[in-house]
Amino acid sequence: MLSRLNPPFRAEHIGSLLRPSYLLDLRARFARGEAGRDELAAAEDRAITEALALQERVGLKVATDGEFRRRSYHSFFYSQLGDITIDVNGAASGVSGTRADQPASLINSLVTWTNPINVADFKFIEANTRLVPKITIPGPCALHYRGGDAAVLASAYKDVDQFWHDIIVAFGKELTALARASCRYVQIDETAFAKFGDPKVQDALKARGDDWNALIDKYIAVTNRILGEAPAELRIGMHLCRGNRGGRWHAEGSYDAVADRLFNMLDIKFYFLEYDSPRAGTFSPLRFTPPHKSVVLGIVTTKTSSVESKADLARRLEEATQYVSLDQLAISPQCGFASVDTGNPISAEAQEEKLRLIVEFARETWSDS
Repeated sequence: MLSRLNPPFRAEHIGSLLRPSYLLDLRARFARGEAGRDELAAAEDRAITEALALQERVGLKVATDGEFRRRSYHSFFYSQLGDITIDVNGAASGVSGTRADQPASLINSLVTWTNPINVADFKFIEANTRLVPKITIPGPCALHYRGGDAAVLASAYKDVDQFWHDIIVAFGKELTALARASCRYVQIDETAFAKFGDPKVQDALKARGDDWNALIDKYIAVTNRILGEAPAELRIGMHLCRGNRGGRWHAEGSYDAVADRLFNMLDIKFYFLEYDSPRAGTFSPLRFTPPHKSVVLGIVTTKTSSVESKADLARRLEEATQYVSLDQLAISPQCGFASVDTGNPISAEAQEEKLRLIVEFARETWSDS
C-alpha cells in the first residue's frame, strides 16, 4: 500500500522537466566548441538547483534532476554501456499531437557496465534538496525493442542470449551501485509494454520477424531477473507510456493486451501509467491489479499547456476506482515534460501549474498525502 513515508507518493512526477533557455543555449555553444566542460557543468548545476527548488515550491515529496545533464532520458544511459545508440533518426519533427516514427537502436559493441552511471546525479540531488531523490533509468528491454534480434546480431553479437545476459548484468550492477550510494528510489522507464496494444506496432514487429505476444513474456522474464537480484532496500517502480517527444507520440491502444501479465507476472510493486488521452484506452485493465500493488495514474498531460481542472481529475479518478481501490492509487503527469532536451510544446508556467495542481488534488483526496 502507499504510505506517507515510502514512494510512490500520492502526488508524483515522472522525471524530466523543461530545460531553461540558458542551459539549451550553452549546450549548443558547447557542441560547437565555443564553451568548455566546466562552464557547461556549472550551468547544469544551476539549472538543477532551480529545478529542485521548483519541486519543493509546489509541494512535492519527490525530486529528480529534470534530466538536465542528458539530451534524453535514455540516450546517455545506453551510451555509457558501449558503442550503443538507442535513438537513431530520432530527431523531433512534424506536428505536435501526431504520431512520430519510432527511433531505432544501433548496437556496435557488447553491453558492458564499467562505472556508475547515475550515482553522481543521485548525490547531487541528495545534497541540494530535502525531498526524496528519485533516479530514473531506461528500461532494460528498450534497446532490443527498438531493433529486435536483427539489431543485436548486426555487429556486436553472435548470440542473442549473450546480449540478454549482458543487459541483466549491466542493470544489476547499476542498481547495486545506486543502493550502495544510499539511493532508495528508482524508476524504470520501460515504454515498450504500453505499445504492444497498438495494431500498427504489432504489424511492424511482425514485419521484422518478431512475435509481439512472445516478446511480452521475454521482456517480463528479463526484467524479473534484474528485479530478483536488485538490492532489497530499493523501491523500484515502472513507468509506461506510448511516446513523448515534442508533443508527439509513437503508439496508441489500451493496456488490455498486456494488463494481466503486466500486473501479475511482472515483479514490480508500482506502476506509472499514461492515461491522459483516449489513446490509452479505458481504466478497465486496472481490474487485474492485485491488492498488494499500486498504480500512479498519469491523468495530467505534458503534451500541451492546457491545465486540467480538479473536477477533471476527480472524474477520472472516480472512473478508475470502478476497477481498483482508491487506496492503491496516486496521480502524476502522464510522462515527463521534456523526454528530449528540446522539450514539449508547453510553457514553464503551465509546467509549474500542473505540478502544483497534482499536489493540491492529492492533499484534498488522500489523508495520507
